[in-house]
Amino acid sequence: MANKVVVLGSLNMDSILRIPRLPLGGETMEMTDKSSAPGGKGANQAVAAARAGAQTSFIGKVGADDAAEVLRDALKSDNISVEHVTTDEQRGSGQAFILLQESGQNSILVYAGSNQSLSKADVDAAKDVIKDADFLISQFETPIETTTYAFECAQSVGVTTILNPAPAIPTIPADLLKVTDLIAPNETESATITGIEVTDDASMLLNAAKFAQMGCKELIITVGARGAFYANQNGSGFVDAFKVKAVDTTAAGDTFLGALSSQLKPDFSNMREAITFANHASSITVQRLGAQPSIPTLDEIKAEYK
Repeated sequence: MANKVVVLGSLNMDSILRIPRLPLGGETMEMTDKSSAPGGKGANQAVAAARAGAQTSFIGKVGADDAAEVLRDALKSDNISVEHVTTDEQRGSGQAFILLQESGQNSILVYAGSNQSLSKADVDAAKDVIKDADFLISQFETPIETTTYAFECAQSVGVTTILNPAPAIPTIPADLLKVTDLIAPNETESATITGIEVTDDASMLLNAAKFAQMGCKELIITVGARGAFYANQNGSGFVDAFKVKAVDTTAAGDTFLGALSSQLKPDFSNMREAITFANHASSITVQRLGAQPSIPTLDEIKAEYK
């Protein structure tokens, strides 16, 4: 039976600006191309979960503008429930400007807009959907107090919570960590939170120990093209990434997390297998341009999954 996944998070219209490299201070540079597509960390993760086979619902906020229907329709096209994507009449829909270099690396500027008005009342309206889920996922592109409240509601009814602490902040409220079952940063986010740079296996174990002290007993650190490290009460390990030529790393981490949630058991007993599956999904994403357009379907992942 497919996992039921609820994502509480951000919806953005992404403007992708292709450039040879990042401009220097005071430098004017011509773009080689530009395009627009739906995005946002929350929406990307929901699309990845849905395309990988999960029954997916979304809790989010859009503005009263032209982008709103585009963002909703993008989710609906992947059979994601948008019953709880509501409208903020005061703020515009979120936007992101992605500076994509020829190397495949990207830098991102974000306007939060309506994402920042997601509230406890929105969570209350979605309690029945949360109660019916296997996983509730959230990030830091919506208010932390709303995520904390949603995670409290989820845990009170036995739903497993996954926190993607991105964009990174130095201090995560203890109340949120207390209701987080699995925390999943990348190496930069992990270092920001723990103060321990991720450079090798020893430093990843030190990060895991620090997170355990903070109350997070289940941890995954994604380490870019290398793969992903995991640690829990039963031990730790590293799952290598699949070697491919990256064209655009946008949404690689979001694809990983969404695909992971589609396969992971709520008791985390198949952690390594789920990470391997998620690594395959991400390896496909980075070979394509854009955020949501690059996220693979279950059939595509299975074709790569040997």
